Amino acid sequence: MPVVAVIPARLGSARLPRKVLADIHGRPMIQWVWERAGMARRVHRVIVATDAPEVAAACRRFGAEVALTRPDHPSGSDRVAEVARGFAAGTLVINVQGDEPLIEPAALDAVVAAFDDPGVEMASAMAPLADRERDDPHAVKVIVDPYGDAIDFHRVHLGPTSQRHLGLYAWRRERLLALTALPPHPVELERRLEQLRALRAGVRIRMVSVPRAAPGVDTLADLERVRAMVRQRA
Repeated sequence: MPVVAVIPARLGSARLPRKVLADIHGRPMIQWVWERAGMARRVHRVIVATDAPEVAAACRRFGAEVALTRPDHPSGSDRVAEVARGFAAGTLVINVQGDEPLIEPAALDAVVAAFDDPGVEMASAMAPLADRERDDPHAVKVIVDPYGDAIDFHRVHLGPTSQRHLGLYAWRRERLLALTALPPHPVELERRLEQLRALRAGVRIRMVSVPRAAPGVDTLADLERVRAMVRQRA
């Protein structure tokens, strides 16, 4: 089964514009994401999907495969789906967030492993919820059923069994294309959580557990925190 990781990347972030090109230890953030995704053992190909020629040019300079997409997608998954239309039937498609420069390659492998079960059509990842994240609306929460499938996602705390949701999604290609042909669900728009389109359409989302969530970059403070982490590791 071919496995392709697609990284949607745009310049127009509301809280931190141009963040995908922000410098982290001499390399743009999108390069960090691309390199980390390429380290996953079960990923065969990594593509950056963007509507911005400036991002495309930057990515090509460090050797990334780039797909130029339309600018009007309502979510990252819709942008990924535009690229996935060109993939072979049966391809496993992973949406890797372009603002998680320290994403763990093992998290991608864990999500891919969920598809060893032929009944799984969509999967994502979760990690233990830290106390400081309980009331943080930017830390998305998930609760699961006894089989490990998602029951609900929210930005508010969902109780003692809440886990931290990682914005890492994988689908069998045909399921992704079917989902993105649907209009955004009202609850998806209200909570600003694209995975709710699948959940409200009756799709089971298999959740896999990983030890920790990679730090996302939504603000300048987040960016400085990641830069400090990279300096410590250097």
